[in-house]
Amino acid sequence: MTDRESPLGKTTIAPEVLLNIARLTALNVQGVSKLADSPDVVNRLFNQGVDEGVSISVEDNLVYVDLYLILRRDVNVRNVSRSVQKKVSRAISEMVGMEVGSVNIHVEDIDYETEENPAKP
Repeated sequence: MTDRESPLGKTTIAPEVLLNIARLTALNVQGVSKLADSPDVVNRLFNQGVDEGVSISVEDNLVYVDLYLILRRDVNVRNVSRSVQKKVSRAISEMVGMEVGSVNIHVEDIDYETEENPAKP
């Protein structure tokens, strides 16, 4: 055995992994109701970094995330958005070791439905 380290190989991360990390992290932030369809949903078949409510791109080893959210009523939009940004950025950095360039939040709607007041069909 030598003191010199030999390369072990490379690790490739599928775009779906980044999408899932961003999606699940955002949905677990208090105040987020659900994800909205991103404007890129039409191009989803042709674009690997796009999924419902989440758009991911990687440029120069930096991850760029766009999240399209529907927030719960009676929340502070700014606070929830900042919380999502921090948590998604941290999750990507810690789980896959990639740096995050930005996490852009697009609030598409407010969910006024509650269990006491469900939407009418």
